[in-house]
Amino acid sequence: MDEQTKLRLVEIFSKLPAVRRPEGHVHFKQKMYWTAGILILYFVLANIPLFGLSPQSIDLFESYRAFFAGASGTIILLGIGPIVTGSIVLQLLVGAGVLKLDLSQPLDQAVFQGLQKALVILMIVVEGLPQVLAGYIAPDPALASTLGISLGTLSMILFIQIFIGALLILYMDEVVSKWGIGSGVGLFIVAGVSQGIITGLLNWQMVEGLPAGLIPRWIYLLQHDFGEFVANSTLIEVLVTTHLLALISTVAIFLFVVFAESTRIEIPLAHAAVRGARGRFPVKLIYASVLPMILVRALQANIQLFGTVLSSRGINVLGEYVLTPGGGSYPVPGSIMYYLNPIHGPSDWIPSLVVHNETVGQIALRLGVDAFLLVVGGIIFSIFWVETTGMGAKNVAQNIHMSGMQIPGYRRSIGSIERVMRRYIPKVTVLGGATIGVLTLGASMLGTLGGVGGTGLLLTVSIVYRLYEDIASEQMMEMHPMLRQFFGREK
Repeated sequence: MDEQTKLRLVEIFSKLPAVRRPEGHVHFKQKMYWTAGILILYFVLANIPLFGLSPQSIDLFESYRAFFAGASGTIILLGIGPIVTGSIVLQLLVGAGVLKLDLSQPLDQAVFQGLQKALVILMIVVEGLPQVLAGYIAPDPALASTLGISLGTLSMILFIQIFIGALLILYMDEVVSKWGIGSGVGLFIVAGVSQGIITGLLNWQMVEGLPAGLIPRWIYLLQHDFGEFVANSTLIEVLVTTHLLALISTVAIFLFVVFAESTRIEIPLAHAAVRGARGRFPVKLIYASVLPMILVRALQANIQLFGTVLSSRGINVLGEYVLTPGGGSYPVPGSIMYYLNPIHGPSDWIPSLVVHNETVGQIALRLGVDAFLLVVGGIIFSIFWVETTGMGAKNVAQNIHMSGMQIPGYRRSIGSIERVMRRYIPKVTVLGGATIGVLTLGASMLGTLGGVGGTGLLLTVSIVYRLYEDIASEQMMEMHPMLRQFFGREK
């Protein structure tokens, strides 16, 4: 792609609506106000139902709600799915060298950002329209009759609402990234998972004869012969029925993620001109953060969407799907789509809890495939993420050099700093990607409170930890404005 083509692309992408960047430094309080405002707007949108939606509609992404940050049956049904899918496609194209972009160059960065936004808009159509056309997002016949319009017209009204909701999520994410703290994607995941956990603790709604929430369920069981229930049940049945396994795994995931996030290598730095001015550059074990794991799960979700749509058209080469009591769908055991379907909790792999007539061999193979995808996918997407977000050794070395810092004992040059960074960053990126893949698998196998899924909880804890660090960093830069130059935040 020559420079002339890039300039034409930038000119085209500039016509897409965009959130204006702040012209100067945005103060910490303003960033908090913007972040809180977007969070409130997200919860408002999550409670706006789709007009004309039939109660018989099927939520294809029911198992992925925690990290897609969408709300079933509402205007933000797709959540962050299109944003994540667009990022997957673009990172694969750039990482494979199909699109030759040097993201250290401003022009190439502009092309990358424009392509990403265009791809997200395309993915809104790709993910939303097939669900409408296949009848999973179905129009209400009674409402169509009352309004005197066809079901096809009402279906298009549903799609327009979904499209608008997904666009709002896209621009809300952009507002948080430019004017707030952290990212909108992370903020929406935290909001959805936190709501699910609170509901999982306090929900009094009866499900299969027992309250859904942990606290109400314990109260109910203590009032209704809890001792007899324990005597007549196996250990795993007691742990699952009382939600004790979910509580233990929730606490364990929290502790593991905090430990992993706090594990780091610190490279000493010293200022070349100011004697005594020292610092450290931390290279964390989870260097690429947990966002690459969202990309892996999103890729699996889109594969399932593809298989479900094919199955609805009578094409069952990859697998046939059956409806579940919760209103979702499940691939028939033994099919290709079955083995590519992620593990979501104990009922997917503990033989005594499995309800879909799966053999032990099928369960073991599915578990192995999921482990392979999470670990290998975590490594691949971590590498792509580091290279496309300016976290690679070259970019880090340039930032350190431009800030006036250097590594003690080495010549003050970008090359010497880059050589030191290359000793650590590539290796930690691979190790961190594999580690987060293993953590995600373990979290998914054990399940969590509120049914948010191990992956969702793992992402939430990691995002909150990093959000805490971002807030501390913002406060420090408010007190010491010169630090903004080092972090590249000074406008």
